[in-house]
Amino acid sequence: MATQRIDAMPKTGQIGIVHLGLGAFHRAHQAVYLERYRRRSGDGEWGVCSANLRSSIALVDSLRGADYRYHVAEYADAQTLTLREIGVIEETLFSGCDAAGSWGRDREALLTRLAAPTTRIVTLTVTEKGYFLNPATGELRIDDPMVAGDIASPQQPRTAPGLLVEALARRYSAGTEPFTVLSCDNMPHNGQRTRMAVLRLAEQRSAELARWIDQRVAFPSSMVDRIVPAMTDADFERLAALDVNDPNAVVGEAFSQWVVEDNFPSGRPRWETEGVEMVRDVAPFETMKLRMLNGSHSLLAYLGALAGIETVVEGVGHPALRALLRRYMLEEAAPTLDMPEGADLVVYADSLLARFTNDSLRHRLQQIAMDASQKLPQRWLTGALTRANAGQASPCVALGVAAWIHYTAGYDLNGQAYSVDDPMAILFAELHHIHGDHPDALVGAFLAIDEIVPAQLAANQPFVDAVVSAYRVLKQGGLNGALAALNSEQ
Repeated sequence: MATQRIDAMPKTGQIGIVHLGLGAFHRAHQAVYLERYRRRSGDGEWGVCSANLRSSIALVDSLRGADYRYHVAEYADAQTLTLREIGVIEETLFSGCDAAGSWGRDREALLTRLAAPTTRIVTLTVTEKGYFLNPATGELRIDDPMVAGDIASPQQPRTAPGLLVEALARRYSAGTEPFTVLSCDNMPHNGQRTRMAVLRLAEQRSAELARWIDQRVAFPSSMVDRIVPAMTDADFERLAALDVNDPNAVVGEAFSQWVVEDNFPSGRPRWETEGVEMVRDVAPFETMKLRMLNGSHSLLAYLGALAGIETVVEGVGHPALRALLRRYMLEEAAPTLDMPEGADLVVYADSLLARFTNDSLRHRLQQIAMDASQKLPQRWLTGALTRANAGQASPCVALGVAAWIHYTAGYDLNGQAYSVDDPMAILFAELHHIHGDHPDALVGAFLAIDEIVPAQLAANQPFVDAVVSAYRVLKQGGLNGALAALNSEQ
C-alpha cells in the first residue's frame, strides 16, 4: 500500500473556535481543514475546543489522555492512503448525560469557553435531531422535554440551541461581541434553521436578548461532504498493521468538500487556501448534495438493508440497485435543482457512484438508515412535492418511502430483526402494530405524520398510490421484484 504520513503541527494553546458535536465527521472534516490551514499559513489563532453533548464521555477523556492528538486515515482506494495526525484540537469537554444519569460534567467550562472574547466562531455537527426542529416546518419543538428543560432552567442548558442562547446571553451582559454560528449539519438552509432554533429559544427568555441576537449574530450556511463511516474492529486492525494504535482514529474517503457562506463579522481562518469554497449563496450546493448524494444513500440504505445487504459498496455492486440510484439522481433529483451555470449534474451523479464503490470503506447501511424521520423531508420529500406540484411522478422516491416504512417494522424481508434507531421509533412500532396487516392503512398512517411528510404530498393521490403499490410489491416480490416492477414502468 502507498502510504503518505503527515504529522500534526505543534500546538499553540490558542482557541478561536468552539465545536459542538465531537464525532467522527468533525474530526475527519472540519478539523482536517484547520490542521492543513495551520500547516500552510502558520496561523495559530484558530485552535479548537470540541465538546460532546451526548453520551461519549470516553472519547472526550481519551483525547485528553492523547494530548488531543489523533489520526485520520484517508483512503483513495484500498491501495492508496494518506495518514494524517491532527493536533488542532486544544481542548475537549463533555456536556451531555453520563452513564450514571448525571448531566453536564464540563458544562460550566464549556459555557465559559463559549462566552470568552477569544471565541469567534462556533461550529456544529449535532445531527438533524440535535436542533430540536420539526423536520417538515423548521419550527422549534418547544414542547420537547429537553427544550422545555432549557426554557425552565436556561442557565443549565442541555441542548445545543440552549448552550448557544446561554453563551450569547453572557456575552450580551458582558458587552462582548457575539460569535458567528456555523452549522455543518445536513439540513437545507442550515444557517437559517440554526438561527430559527436559537431565536425561538431566546424569545422564551428575553425579547431584548432575542432582538440582539437577531440583529448582531451571523448564522452562515454551509455544505459539507465526506464519507466517514463508523469505525470497525477491521479498521483499527488495518491501522495497527501500519503501527498506528490510536483508539481515537477515524477513517474516511480521500474526497472532501466544504462550501461556506462568507459571513463572519468577527473574522475567520483563510479557509479558501485549503480549497474551501467561500460563496455568497450555499443553497444550490446544499440542495444538490442533500437530494443527490444523501438521497441516494437513503435509497440504498432502506432497500439494501431490507435485502440483507450490509454496506454501500455491496449495495452499489448490485446492478439493478446501482441503476436505480442513477435513475433517481438524474430523473427525479436533478430536475428539481436550480444550479449555477456550468454545473454538470450528470458528471456529479457519476462521480457519486464512483465514490460509493470505494472498497476501502465499509460504510454500513444501518448507520445511514438512522434518524430517517429527521432526514427524509430534505433528502426525498421536498423534491417529490416539487415534482407532484408540476404533475410529475417520483417512482424512485415512492419505492424508497415504501422501503423505509417496511424498514421501521424492525425486520428485513427475510425476517431478520434489527434495532430501529430513530427519535420516532416508538410511534413507528405502534403504527405497525395497528396497521401491519393492511398495507393501504399502514402507508396512509405513515404519510399522515406531518412532522415528516408535507401535507400536500400526503394528499397527492398518485404519490400515495405509488407508495402503496411499491410496498405491496416489496412484500410479495422482495427487492428484485420491486426493482423489476419499477423498471417495467419506464
